[in-house]
Amino acid sequence: MSAKDKLKNAAQKAKGKAQEAQGKAAGEPEKEMQGRANQGAGDLKQAGEKVKDAVKNVADKPRDE
Repeated sequence: MSAKDKLKNAAQKAKGKAQEAQGKAAGEPEKEMQGRANQGAGDLKQAGEKVKDAVKNVADKPRDE
């Protein structure tokens, strides 16, 4: 996973946490749910990047024949 992707995903998660907290404080359930959705999207993107890295590592490994 590139550092740029990590930063983007972390920023999306942080934005979601802030949005969720703001929604809770203001009593706006829609904003709270939107914040949770942003956090979930950031998590999914991170998981996808980790899978790509794992596949790349397996593909780069020499085979024992």
